[in-house]
Amino acid sequence: MLICMQSTSVRIDGETHEELKRLAGELGTTVGRTVTLAVRALRQDRVGEQLAESLRDDETAWLDAELG
Repeated sequence: MLICMQSTSVRIDGETHEELKRLAGELGTTVGRTVTLAVRALRQDRVGEQLAESLRDDETAWLDAELG
């Protein structure tokens, strides 16, 4: 079964493209998959940053609320 992925072009500088190709080679995958992995890693980093932020007063109150 052939699965066709939708694609689009993104302009990047030559140095970044070479780095993507190098990383793809190290990972044994394609440049496109490497970009996908990089985007996922950035998203995970952002979630981690958000989780490390202090809770707002309403969030603390909710967590401290009595269950019964």
